[in-house]
Amino acid sequence: MDRRDVLRGMAGAAAVSVASASMAQGGAKRRNVLLLVSDDQGLDLGCYGVPIRTPRIDALARAGTRFTQGFAAVSSCSPSRAVINTGLYTHQNGMYGLQHDVHHQSLLPGIETLPSLLRRAGYATALVGKKHVGPDSAFPYEVELVPERSGIRDVRELAIAASSFIRSSDDRPFFVTVAYSDPHRAAVDYGNDRPWPGVKPVAYDPRRVAIPSHLPDLPAVRQDLADYYESLSRLDAGVGMILDDLADIGRDAETLVIFLSDNGRPFPGAKTNLYDPGLHLPLIIRAAGIGGAVNDALVSWTDITPTVLDWTGVAPPAAYRLSGKSLLPIMGKSGDPSRDAVFASHDFHEINQYYPMRAIRTRTHSYILNLAWQLPYPIAGDVAGSPSWKAISADPAIRLGRRTQAAYLQRPAEELYDLTRDPDELVNVAADPALATIKAELAERLRATRAATKDPWLAGQTDPYSHMGQHQ
Repeated sequence: MDRRDVLRGMAGAAAVSVASASMAQGGAKRRNVLLLVSDDQGLDLGCYGVPIRTPRIDALARAGTRFTQGFAAVSSCSPSRAVINTGLYTHQNGMYGLQHDVHHQSLLPGIETLPSLLRRAGYATALVGKKHVGPDSAFPYEVELVPERSGIRDVRELAIAASSFIRSSDDRPFFVTVAYSDPHRAAVDYGNDRPWPGVKPVAYDPRRVAIPSHLPDLPAVRQDLADYYESLSRLDAGVGMILDDLADIGRDAETLVIFLSDNGRPFPGAKTNLYDPGLHLPLIIRAAGIGGAVNDALVSWTDITPTVLDWTGVAPPAAYRLSGKSLLPIMGKSGDPSRDAVFASHDFHEINQYYPMRAIRTRTHSYILNLAWQLPYPIAGDVAGSPSWKAISADPAIRLGRRTQAAYLQRPAEELYDLTRDPDELVNVAADPALATIKAELAERLRATRAATKDPWLAGQTDPYSHMGQHQ
């Protein structure tokens, strides 16, 4: 028996074990959801103008709605995945930092997630790949296939597991999350040290790679980016495998396909930051009957849960209000002027990396409030050990793009950037009298959002954990 047969058997057994689950709509045809989550991917795809080979995701973008102004609500893995699955900011849902190992962060009691809501509504639910959220009781997938390990770089194995589960659930609608490890850093570059089944490697010449504006032009950075881009092309091949099989079994027309990343690329200046490279990420959503479109509405990862619930017809949690809103009404369209701002919230990455930040971003300005600005900005462990950071930090005079290392590592209480003149967020104009009114407006809007979401870090919030009413 080969691995494909084993996986099909596992998925089939899981389906039988919950076959008695009731259908919320009396047996009516129900819509499926395939959620594809890449790991530490910036706005790096061919369809977003980066010269790398990602033909399968690019094709998905042409068939669906490609959001050009999609923003994570936090640039850290576990907190962002918690936002995606709850529709709540990280300071609301309690996933303040990383879940695994000694970091041990988890959702607050009573928080509902997509797998819990959809499974209760009769959906077949599966997680394929990386989990990185907790507690397990809040994420009651029927099955968790291909758990995180070195083999998670095998995108064909992920595709086989996902497709096998989908085939086994043909009598029920499905909610399947495929969570890749690409293009997260690996022990050896990005898992490019060996061939992977079914994948033709795409190598990039370090001399010719595109360098994001927040990074310096150094040989080590160029090689690091070349390896990162190769991992993205492997991810693209894996996405294509799943989409091909979804079409082969005839379930693509009834399936909402969502592709997005959890946080920015694993380079200094991106991951764990609330600057554009940390939050501005790919978001592509395809649904049958909705034509392809490029949409420039400002949208947030808090909108993912409301979108899935809207598509499936499953009710949101009754005990509290979600912070996002469905994207279905604006799919197939070019924008939405009413979506004029996104918010971000960061507390920890690793448990010893306390650096709470809050931010609001509009089309013209970015305002960041550093709540513990007296502390030096912490560097995530995988970034600190990267060839890029080692080359940069070897000489304090080397800049991160055009930002000095000193400015990057020691930040002020408030940062304000005029994005119309300074899209790279280099010149902090928080003290500019000419922008005092704009700063005051953004600061007040941020304060109001924090108050409405019962931010425990906001002065005056009392007993924030006492009752689920904190989220209303």
